[in-house]
Amino acid sequence: MKRRMITGLLACCLSLSLSLPGFGAGAVPSQEEVSQVITALGIMAGNGSGDLELSRTVTRAEFITMALKASPNGDQVGEASTSPYPDVPYTHWAAGYVEAGVAAGLISGYSDGTFRPGSSITLAEGATIALALLGYTAQDYSGAYPTPQMALYHSLGLDQGVAAQSASEPLTRHDAMYLFYNLMTAPSKEGGAYLTQLGYQLNAAGEVDLVALVNGEMEGPLVAAGDWQSAIPFPLSGVTVNRNGAVSSVGAIQPNDLIYWNETMGALWVTSDKVTGVIQALEPTAANPTSVQILGRTYDIETAQAAYALSDLGQYGVGDTVSLLLGRSGGVAAVTGPAAVRDEVCGVVTAVERGTYDDGHGGTYDADQVTILATDGGTYQYQWTANYLEAGDPVGVSFASDGEVTLKRLSSQRLSGRVSADGSQVGKLSFADGAEILDVTGERAVKIFSSRLAGMNLTGSMVTYYSLDSRGEIDRLILNDATGDAGQYALLLRAESLGDGFGASYSYEYDLNGTQYTLPYSTTRFPVEAGGVRVTGDPADPDRLLPMTEVKGDELRGSRLISGSRSYLVSDQAVVYEYRDKEYYLSSLDRVRELGLSLTGWYDRPESEGGRIRILVAR
Repeated sequence: MKRRMITGLLACCLSLSLSLPGFGAGAVPSQEEVSQVITALGIMAGNGSGDLELSRTVTRAEFITMALKASPNGDQVGEASTSPYPDVPYTHWAAGYVEAGVAAGLISGYSDGTFRPGSSITLAEGATIALALLGYTAQDYSGAYPTPQMALYHSLGLDQGVAAQSASEPLTRHDAMYLFYNLMTAPSKEGGAYLTQLGYQLNAAGEVDLVALVNGEMEGPLVAAGDWQSAIPFPLSGVTVNRNGAVSSVGAIQPNDLIYWNETMGALWVTSDKVTGVIQALEPTAANPTSVQILGRTYDIETAQAAYALSDLGQYGVGDTVSLLLGRSGGVAAVTGPAAVRDEVCGVVTAVERGTYDDGHGGTYDADQVTILATDGGTYQYQWTANYLEAGDPVGVSFASDGEVTLKRLSSQRLSGRVSADGSQVGKLSFADGAEILDVTGERAVKIFSSRLAGMNLTGSMVTYYSLDSRGEIDRLILNDATGDAGQYALLLRAESLGDGFGASYSYEYDLNGTQYTLPYSTTRFPVEAGGVRVTGDPADPDRLLPMTEVKGDELRGSRLISGSRSYLVSDQAVVYEYRDKEYYLSSLDRVRELGLSLTGWYDRPESEGGRIRILVAR
């Protein structure tokens, strides 16, 4: 178990779908939330089936083991060299923890010289050990045991969620789990939350930041290559697998995926993010690189293994074509030759232009540069000398063993059919696990999951390209404005006509996500009026302004705008405004929900066709 501070960047990048609601003042956190924290820290682990056996009572040997694992140096406890007690021989599974616990003053044996490792631990004993971890000793108590200890236990809030009430009552594993969770947020004798001693911080609300905690307690990364399973220090049967932010399985892990794990949680987190191209620069020097530039983008190097491979001591340098394996924080975790990774780049050309490149020998050369919006949602640039590619073309990128890059226009493959209610298939074709789907609108694109298409009827005009994997499942799909999620939506503040007849001009003013645009003398009359509109093209000089449908709302209920007997799904990216003092101000769904203001929304198309409420105004 690692004890270290982690960066805010790493804390923000957990794509494993951990969603932790805030704990209100005095609220008892749920059992699921508490168990995630305690297992992530390695304090408690389940049996072979992952069951934490929370109803079972805790023995003295088990509790002192948990207490040591909850301490700053708990991962350094080794085996006992001697037998600490007659009933705890050095061969006993907990001998090392009993020995360390006694030496640290957390626990002691009985007056008859025994420890009684199999006896149930009482609430008073458990509370006293927790208080000792907080820095309290016998000198801090006045009165007969356990009265002062129990009083301090209650005053510090260590009793939250603990079912045991009387001092002599045995603790269950459920009780122990909550006791150690409460310990994390309790103030130590010297001040400051106990959790800070383990190298972590509480969030702004004074709660355990589970995302940061799990990130910090992960091991890895490990490149999925060869017999990688044997390098994971626990059996993989029954483990929880999260791949690219979605629930997955061990069988879905692909060669050159990056794997992170937490043994006590029995969980793997897997990322398949990769980028392949020519190394354009290594900064600050090739002798000690901390970042690498490839395809016009700069990536931080996050592991010593990757830094070595890209240094002048390793095998790759400026001018070489490589595949960068990107870790959970988006930095470079490992490097391979391009032939080691499948032709993973597939997308739509957005621009073709001339560029200048470093040749790796102190000179430069010119080459065409093709910018691609890829199915993974990223934007990449490749050097290419042929001139038959144009913006809007679907394109695939392949890499020869010598690193040569080839761009090829993909043949159009039409696909149509209704997507199942669970988003698992379209027509008779299933989506592969982790299928890459890109919805493109003009030069904008958004990466979506197959669940976003659930229930929609895909027509041929909506599908630009798709491919099947070896199992005949859709692994890549390029859509043409199928959901509208890549569109630009604005609040039209003013629309005026100036003059009559052929000499008429039109003026528009609109706010697009906090940025205001004015078209003072347009000769185009757009069919819009004040309210929500869709903007196509450059917002400063749009191709079109398109109307949306207005709906008056009664309330926000979850992610839906309720209007009488109907409800409308609000987009996750909906732009929310408050109208105050004849001005519009950016706001949020949470704020307008709390204020109980009257609501007006605008949606772009029916929900069955992928439409959502895109603009919401609260008055």
